[in-house]
Amino acid sequence: MRFAIAVLMTLFLVGTIVAQDATQPAASDAAQPPAQAAPQTPTQDMTQAPAQASDQTPAQAPEQGAASAPDQAVAPAEAPAQAPAEAQAAEQAKPAFAFSAGADIGSDVFYSGPPDVNGNPTPQTWTRLGFQPDFSFGKIGIGLDLTIHFMLYPADSNAAVQIYDGDWEPQGKQNILDVYLPKIMYVRYGTKGSDPFFAKAGSIGDLSLGDGFIMSDYSNMLFLPQQRIFGLDVGVDGSLFDFPYVGLEVLTGNLARLDVDGGRVFARPLVGTTVPILKNMQVGFTAVADFSPGLYDQTSSPAATVKAYGGDIMVPILDGKEFPLDAFTDIAVDPNNTTGWMIGGEGRLIGIFTYEAQLRILQDGFIPSYFDANYDIFRAQKFDEMQAPPPSGIYTGWLASLGTSLFTNIFLFNIELDGPFSPAGVTADLAALDAMNQNQYAHLRGVMKLNQVGTFPFYFDAFYDKYYIGAEHGFFQDLVDPTFAVIGLDVNYKTGAAVLTLAYNAQWNPTTQSFDVTSSLQASVQF
Repeated sequence: MRFAIAVLMTLFLVGTIVAQDATQPAASDAAQPPAQAAPQTPTQDMTQAPAQASDQTPAQAPEQGAASAPDQAVAPAEAPAQAPAEAQAAEQAKPAFAFSAGADIGSDVFYSGPPDVNGNPTPQTWTRLGFQPDFSFGKIGIGLDLTIHFMLYPADSNAAVQIYDGDWEPQGKQNILDVYLPKIMYVRYGTKGSDPFFAKAGSIGDLSLGDGFIMSDYSNMLFLPQQRIFGLDVGVDGSLFDFPYVGLEVLTGNLARLDVDGGRVFARPLVGTTVPILKNMQVGFTAVADFSPGLYDQTSSPAATVKAYGGDIMVPILDGKEFPLDAFTDIAVDPNNTTGWMIGGEGRLIGIFTYEAQLRILQDGFIPSYFDANYDIFRAQKFDEMQAPPPSGIYTGWLASLGTSLFTNIFLFNIELDGPFSPAGVTADLAALDAMNQNQYAHLRGVMKLNQVGTFPFYFDAFYDKYYIGAEHGFFQDLVDPTFAVIGLDVNYKTGAAVLTLAYNAQWNPTTQSFDVTSSLQASVQF
């Protein structure tokens, strides 16, 4: 059944691309005002989880800008004849086929060795050899990842070469699609926030719906370099069909499994009017479900489905690049049937500083942004929390975010902190914290990224996600204590066509009460 759904989603993606190409304006329509896509929040490009440097693709590039909702377009009675210069420009703008490729060699450390005394796999070092061809045609791009891991003269074998089976054969709970679908590194069409139709598939680190109160920056990249997962995110704005009153976005974190699936449908009921501000208002409904909450848990396999849903209103107050401002409110229901409400706003100052603030009124047991950037790590733990009867009470919470985007997004930095106004007290029992709801303590997410620019050889991206702040030693000491944290760092050095990359990821494992550390060192060449 889920395989059939995956096929239908793929057909939907292809069919909509064909429809988009079929509805592109001809040269005689050049005078018509272009339709705009659904608005993108001003700070969305600041909150994305950085990817493995060697796995970054056009599908993962941050979406920029804050486009406004479309006004009702009025076409002129007759389009003027196209001048020769305009015709030449239109001819040059036609999509052109392009091909590029990259090759890399290096070493990856991940957990594939014999089990330890607790039954958990031990780390092993594998040599990596990869080839990544890339094809593009206009807005359409496809990249492949053909990588093999091997060991020369392994200690536990008499063979001269040992191939890592996980690259080509299903392991554990995997099926055949888990292994071979991610050989497609990415597929992309258009850009979220600026095109009326967009699609991206593959390794995605920023899956969000609406204002993010239910799903915010969900990532399917947490198990790289050992396991690549193929996700899909598709969005269609009604302006594509000259009907800007509605829009739809659907996504899945894993097309091979259809485990975490969601969508948002929205309407612009006043888009055809001249009412100031409210004419661009969106009224939306979001629903997300996880059909396999124990998929990545080696100790348990809960079969029940968890789901969250809610409604939102989003209103662009100010347009433009220098001082955009959006206001929004959301009410949502978590998997344990607890309810949360929030109201907030976000925007930019002089085009380079980003900010966001939220006030939250939540029922005890409610977890804001239940499907967050590290959901795949804590999904089994969250499932257990949702099974416990929630306390009968209401509390208030908050979120504050501040960041900067300099030199046309060459340098990005953002700090987001959220939590309750009255957090739970200090405890020395880490096992007890694992059983407690994450919303009882503050949470921090920090992102810093320097993109490649000119001939400067260094670029990097890093993130730090910290949970249960104030639970062990107090707020400020816990802020820098890596316990219950997820940490990632990629550092790149480019010389000519070659790039040397060092990647490090540390993830707190609530089962073993310790860190799972993976790392990678590789040299790659683009040609």
